Amino acid sequence: MNTKIGLWIDQNKATIVTVTEQGEKISEILADAEKQLQRTGDSPLKGSYEALQVPADYSRQKVLTAELNTYYDEIIRYIRDASSILIVGPGVAKHELQKRLEKNHIGAKIVGVETVDNLTEPQLVAMIRQHFAN
Repeated sequence: MNTKIGLWIDQNKATIVTVTEQGEKISEILADAEKQLQRTGDSPLKGSYEALQVPADYSRQKVLTAELNTYYDEIIRYIRDASSILIVGPGVAKHELQKRLEKNHIGAKIVGVETVDNLTEPQLVAMIRQHFAN
């Protein structure tokens, strides 16, 4: 089957539009990853900083990276069988997903990676439909 997928992604959410001969299907995958928390007590106005108040930066980054990897893996499971994949989004998540797809030997299916700001669902569907119509 000739399934084409376009997805809008950031580090919080992926909106996936699957285009087939029967029409479009829209799905959403949410990330469980939370942004890094700000350190408490860094400001003299908030009190003195104590090293044991928060985990070290590297351990928090390690947790964030693991959560994002789980998120990207869930997206990859969903889009793995597509014949063509268009990735769009505002930040670095689209490039991180692209690298993971290439690492999983699915990179050849990527037909484009574009920087696109937030879109409404109808705008995203129209953009993807237009891309694959060409």
